[in-house]
Amino acid sequence: MGALVDAGAVQPGRSGRNHLLWLARSQRLPVRRVDEVIELVGLGGAARRRAGGFSLGMRQRLGIAAAMLGDPPVLILDEPFNGMDPEGIIWIRGFLRSLADAGRAVLVSSHLMGELQGTADRVVVVGRGRVLADATVDELVAGASSDQVLLRTAEPAAAVAALRGAGLAGTVTGPQTVAVAGADAQRIVAVLGEAGVSFSEVSSQRATLEDVYLRLTAGQAEYRAALGAERAR
Repeated sequence: MGALVDAGAVQPGRSGRNHLLWLARSQRLPVRRVDEVIELVGLGGAARRRAGGFSLGMRQRLGIAAAMLGDPPVLILDEPFNGMDPEGIIWIRGFLRSLADAGRAVLVSSHLMGELQGTADRVVVVGRGRVLADATVDELVAGASSDQVLLRTAEPAAAVAALRGAGLAGTVTGPQTVAVAGADAQRIVAVLGEAGVSFSEVSSQRATLEDVYLRLTAGQAEYRAALGAERAR
């Protein structure tokens, strides 16, 4: 098993390569593996620099390289997205996905739900030591999504009338918005087209993994900052 728990757990005076070399020798791993993992995480051009001068994103890559030294079948990474620049985020998404596709078990602890939604297969949500949810990403998102479709039109009254004529329920929710329940976007577009009602947007209201997380953990936080308006009172 390989693990990244603290990206800062490195002797700052050593080069990145020497840090990995020390770890490899302490575990009786072949020295050639050091250069392999350096290239694997994209640190080839910086490996001989002192690790104390590495950015957080570079230290994350170094920590992942250390976790991969033994070519483990199971990998545990704590907040691996932290400190990554946009290129690094794209890289680590693909890297984690490739490890899982190769048959490895990859366990990631993270609060960045947007990154997990596009990367993870299954999510376990924990609050105050209790498991609040354990399901696939698709199951969690589908369970929290409504069956409503948002319609944006300059003719909301005409749109509601056309929908009602087709047996659909439409509710005006704003100057140019209508919420429609019980029908998919394709059906709504067909009804409006037949009635000659113009519209600029028809979109399903699908929850995100972040929405799911916030709903599940509501009331679980041990501390909560006041909102700006509340602080100003």
